[in-house]
Amino acid sequence: MKFIVDAQLPVRLARFIKTLGYDTIHTRDLPRENATPDNEINTVSIQQN
Repeated sequence: MKFIVDAQLPVRLARFIKTLGYDTIHTRDLPRENATPDNEINTVSIQQN
């Protein structure tokens, strides 16, 4: 299972989920960081299954 943690949630949550063995990124890891629009986040999620 993969997760994208959105901007309103803390980066430490993404790190915690990652320590549990899940493939996890925070929107801050994306090129436009927390300014990434929802439609681009959705595109990333589709591309990465």
